[in-house]
Amino acid sequence: MTTRLAYLALIFVSATALAQETLPFRRAIELALAHSTEMALTQADESRAYNSYREARNAYIPKAVLGSDLGYAYGFPLSLEGSAPTIFNVTAQSSVYNPALREFTKAAKTEWDITKTQSKDQRDQMISDTALLYIELNRWEERLPILQSEMKVAQDIEYAVGERIKAGIDSPVESTKAKLTEAQMRVHMTEAEGAVDVLRTRLSQLTGLPANSIRTERDSIPVLAEETPAGDLPARATETSPAVEMAQQNAFSKELRAKGEHRAFYPTADFATQYGVINSSLTNFEQFFVPGSFQSQNVTFGLVLRLPFLDASQRARAAAADAEALRARKEAEQTKHKAALDAVKMQHNVQELLAARDVAQLRYELAQNQLDAAHARMQAETATQRELQNAALETAERSLDRINAEFQLQQAQVQLYRATGELQQWALAAR
Repeated sequence: MTTRLAYLALIFVSATALAQETLPFRRAIELALAHSTEMALTQADESRAYNSYREARNAYIPKAVLGSDLGYAYGFPLSLEGSAPTIFNVTAQSSVYNPALREFTKAAKTEWDITKTQSKDQRDQMISDTALLYIELNRWEERLPILQSEMKVAQDIEYAVGERIKAGIDSPVESTKAKLTEAQMRVHMTEAEGAVDVLRTRLSQLTGLPANSIRTERDSIPVLAEETPAGDLPARATETSPAVEMAQQNAFSKELRAKGEHRAFYPTADFATQYGVINSSLTNFEQFFVPGSFQSQNVTFGLVLRLPFLDASQRARAAAADAEALRARKEAEQTKHKAALDAVKMQHNVQELLAARDVAQLRYELAQNQLDAAHARMQAETATQRELQNAALETAERSLDRINAEFQLQQAQVQLYRATGELQQWALAAR
């Protein structure tokens, strides 16, 4: 019996240890990229764009059709859907020279390139979202023990005030203040527990892991450089920005399509051929040919030349395409300017948050020193229990401020890494 109980206890301990196993930062990023629905949608868009490009490019490859226009004919030779009644026929056609099609094919290839850039941008977005979720969850997991200690101190204060009121030392208003402090701590605890549940659920959706098994690991988060990147940051941001690249590619694609619409007025040449076997027993075609000249097997091939010269609708379509191309060029300029401006804003935001983090750290250290001094006075019996509890609450609050300031700084640094194209290198360098 003892052995069995020991065995069950071992299983319980092992299961508990497994459930509480931490999820390293890099593993969370890798799982999110592998399970991401957004990445799958982007890949589908890329596949669609690639096959649209192939569709345009393959117009130069002959399309062959095997078929039969089997039927009965009487009287002057007529056709079935453009061909004589045949037992068996083969038709093939392909483009040989088409300036408009050539430009449309280039545009389709550029649009395929846009989806590849979009895939890269979506990958960066997924890494950024997962990293910030992980860091924020780690922040709340660090806050919970501090809030629990604050709650314990607030409850001790409430109890001590109640005793002092009974002894006639404090007024009843002190009890209300103590209860208010304890209620505020309870609000913070509820907020923290709710935030942890929400963040674990979202991280579970991204990684495919059970929400209750996710525990962050502080040491696995890669170090964020505190110095802002050297060099011309706006220029780097515009060079590496997927949004700028996509806008420029879109403008180029619109220009190619506009050029293709104008070249629809150029001459075109298509190759066409047809082979058919006519059954003479089902037709009377022989009556309309020179005796002995009719034959059942027939073939034709050649070039089909076209020269458009009057098409007002096409001219209007080309003018509309010019307007779209102009709009796309201006939008690309706006996107480039916005990327440069955002980079400058993010750079200064990081510098401001660095200073705010340092202030929060110094305030925490000051509160810790005051708590140590309150402990020393308590040992020397020159301070009250209330003074020590207030110092403990102040230290806990300053610790929370320090954690919040650190998180805001990390958020800004991750966004700056994404703007300068260093996000993947930073995230995947984690242990």
